[in-house]
Amino acid sequence: MGRSQESFGKKDNEKKRLKKRTEKEEKREERKANAKAGQALEEMFAYVDENGNITSTPPDPTKKRVIKDEDIRISVAKQEDREEDDPLRTGTVSFFNDSKGYGFIKDSQTQESIFVHANGLAAGPIREGDKVQFEVEMGQKGPTAVRVKHASATPPPPAAE
Repeated sequence: MGRSQESFGKKDNEKKRLKKRTEKEEKREERKANAKAGQALEEMFAYVDENGNITSTPPDPTKKRVIKDEDIRISVAKQEDREEDDPLRTGTVSFFNDSKGYGFIKDSQTQESIFVHANGLAAGPIREGDKVQFEVEMGQKGPTAVRVKHASATPPPPAAE
């Protein structure tokens, strides 16, 4: 005669499955028995007090403040609220490597160091100490100076007649 197809491991696994199933059914019956059916709507509400804590008591109507929708600001300032920056900035070349074609310009207003590449030069080569005018655009790794030209190379303003 051949051996039975059911081994000890299979029997054990089947017992575990049946045990899990019965435990799950018992828990379901227990939840149904303990459920508060027909609970009033007011009992299910949760309120937030003036400190931001969740409570079960409604807030005091005397402490109520009215806030206009326009006064609420989330994350980014609106475009109309921002100041118009002059796109043309001035600065001094603090470092420039001709062989590698990059350097840094120190902005005269913000005193921040801005990266400049040889591709961003509008007119001729620049050297350390040169006064330049430039515009700032965001590059891959941060602000980059573009359309860089010597400050003295700008034409003078037209004379008034």
